[in-house]
Amino acid sequence: MTLIALTLVSINLRPAITTIAGSMGQLEEGLGVAAQTLPLLAALPVLAFGISAPCGPWLARRLGAGRAVALAMLLLAVALTARVLVPALMLPGTFLAGMAIMTASVLLPQIVKANRGSGWWTGLCSMGFGLGAALGAGLIQPLQRVLGGNLAGALAVWAVPALLGAVLILRQGVGPPALVEPAVSAHASCSSAGGLPAGTPGRTRASRPLRQQATAWAVTAFFGLQAMLYFAVTSWLTVYLVSRGLTTGDAAALLAWYSVAGLPSSLLAPVLASRPAILKVMAPGLGLLVAAALLGVLTGPAELQFLLVGVLGVAQSAGFGLAVALVVLRSSGPQAAGRLSAMSQGLGFALASLGPLGAALLHDLTGGWEATFWALAGEAGLLALAGYFAAKGPMVSVDARDVPAADAQPAGVGS
Repeated sequence: MTLIALTLVSINLRPAITTIAGSMGQLEEGLGVAAQTLPLLAALPVLAFGISAPCGPWLARRLGAGRAVALAMLLLAVALTARVLVPALMLPGTFLAGMAIMTASVLLPQIVKANRGSGWWTGLCSMGFGLGAALGAGLIQPLQRVLGGNLAGALAVWAVPALLGAVLILRQGVGPPALVEPAVSAHASCSSAGGLPAGTPGRTRASRPLRQQATAWAVTAFFGLQAMLYFAVTSWLTVYLVSRGLTTGDAAALLAWYSVAGLPSSLLAPVLASRPAILKVMAPGLGLLVAAALLGVLTGPAELQFLLVGVLGVAQSAGFGLAVALVVLRSSGPQAAGRLSAMSQGLGFALASLGPLGAALLHDLTGGWEATFWALAGEAGLLALAGYFAAKGPMVSVDARDVPAADAQPAGVGS
């Protein structure tokens, strides 16, 4: 049941954004949102992500991770409802929704680690993000038709699964006792969670802040670069495809296909990554695959874009699944996972916010998309480099005890 609750929570962490994106052209008439505020409305969630990342660990220390996630889901439900019922609350409501999403998001790896979840747990949670994004974008128009053209109702209905997620996570009782990182034997939790073989002797050493641990920075760089690529692609892919001669409808359909094609890979990537030998190749290899897929979309003929965009969706969704998995795989225990999640997602999303802006700037400066795609491919090369160091470096720990072997090889989550 805990896995079901976590999966439902993860599904709730994207519709607040994609429902707005899917109805952007209707907000001015349907809800009275001023046209000049629409760009700000699109940017607010990512801004909230970067600012609110520390809220999750702070709440978890006081309430327990489960209660903190439940509180975030309740706030998300309130924000989704308030922003459409009171037009003046559209901007602050969207910002609050972004804060609630990030609070829950950074705690999911911590709960997975505390429950000694396998790679399938991480995979289902990461797939939930993509599924929620696809459902939010794909159902906004059908829901509006079912509700007689009521846009506010079609947007507010997503408060229901948020409330259900809060109820389910509370019923599991995931609280402070499950998330206390034992000082007696840090390697015990790692062995049960797939980190190291049981019985590996531990040693005592002074813990260091995350900012002094190279692996933490490598994981953060991997998360931020893959998110930066994702937001750049999703923001401008349809515009690029239209410039290649596709109709607006076909370009929008390919953007939806980009998300759907990646669902299986977002599930399987964490499962495969739980095997250290695969992780060593997979982490840098995904960056190179993303680079090749980007250049394929740039140079491929229009009639092959369905295939090429699908490959790009598979590669980038696998990258997101691996980014979430790395937080679990490369941390020594639940507390380390929670702090690494906050660091990687907080700084990562701050970096990601530059993606759409940088892509648009390059397009405007050069008058075409070639420079933009080559720059994104170069960024994917940096993603490969970050993946290499994230998989190879020592485990991230916030405890005084560690395992020597953890410094020599990447740890898995178990299978």
